[in-house]
Amino acid sequence: MHVGCFELFGNDRVRSISDLKGKSVGVTGAGSSDQLFLAVMAAHIGLDPVHDIHWVTSQSPRPDELFAEGKIDACLGLPPVAQDLRARKIGHVVVNSSMDRPWSQYFCCMLGGNRDFVRNHPVATKRVLRAILKAADLCANEPARAARLMVDGGFTPRYDYALEAVSEIAYDKWREYDAEDTLRFYALRLHDLGFVKSSPQKIIADGTDWRFLEELKRELKA
Repeated sequence: MHVGCFELFGNDRVRSISDLKGKSVGVTGAGSSDQLFLAVMAAHIGLDPVHDIHWVTSQSPRPDELFAEGKIDACLGLPPVAQDLRARKIGHVVVNSSMDRPWSQYFCCMLGGNRDFVRNHPVATKRVLRAILKAADLCANEPARAARLMVDGGFTPRYDYALEAVSEIAYDKWREYDAEDTLRFYALRLHDLGFVKSSPQKIIADGTDWRFLEELKRELKA
């Protein structure tokens, strides 16, 4: 769907991903998306995320709240958390997935569907995907309008944070980037870490169907 919605924030003790070794890192839960992203990032530079990082799981208070209080060393920020931490000048950005490789070269968020629904309702599936991709185009081409729609729809209270997020996230990459390449990249690393049992090849063969996306790439030309 898009590229670059997560940022790693650290305190003065964390200046790089390698500095996470021996540090306390907040996540919303064991196996949560923020922990998986952080584990992949750590493993990518040679850390053992199971033994090298002290994981602090908490939903209330949230990891960003613990970070702001100085109780943990790092956390992952997604909108609007990233915008809020930056605005309040709490910690600093260690990794920005919109700009820093290799994360900026892959989708951070993808669309999944129920296998039976996709198989039994291909027309509806394509309509849903078309609507979402057109919404991505709206975010890329008219970020101010998209941000206003988010606020007016009650999805987020602050227009300034919404506009900042929509303007920074790369919503215009769905025509360019290879979705299968993204799945392979993350599946390989999650498989190596033991978070998923199936190989990337099996996941792609058994769990993907790119025909709707390829059709819409041709139909929804830039």
